[in-house]
Amino acid sequence: MQWFECKVKYDKMVPEAGGQKVVTEVYLVDALSFTEAEARITEEMEPYVSGEFSVTAVRRMNLSDVFYHEGGDRWYKVKTNFITIDEKTAAEKRTASFQLAQASSFKGAYDVFMEGMKGTMADFEVASITETQLMDVFAADLQRTQADKAAQQEAKKAE
Repeated sequence: MQWFECKVKYDKMVPEAGGQKVVTEVYLVDALSFTEAEARITEEMEPYVSGEFSVTAVRRMNLSDVFYHEGGDRWYKVKTNFITIDEKTAAEKRTASFQLAQASSFKGAYDVFMEGMKGTMADFEVASITETQLMDVFAADLQRTQADKAAQQEAKKAE
């Protein structure tokens, strides 16, 4: 699977503003293709949206891992450099990799990341941690098969 960043624009109820407001929010979806990513974000957002809704952008996001933490309300992108040594030249080589960590703070993101990397045998260094604009992450639900989806659609038609 691959990760896709999806921007969605929709009418959101905002009690502070005294009604509806058009917002653009960013979500991350685990999918096989751009088409599936758009379909999945539409399906995931359907229960929360009433009125105008559109997917304004879908782009591939290069992530090697996602670390979840129940107490986290924000998503942080962690850039990691994996360090290898070239046996012929004895030179250090750094290979960048990106992960996502769910946490409530930068320190929390670092802690969640380090906990997730605990069993890693490779040498690495954390190059940066940045807060993202992601509202939520929708991982693939491998339990739901195509047959389940088809049965669900048939049930909707029968209603």
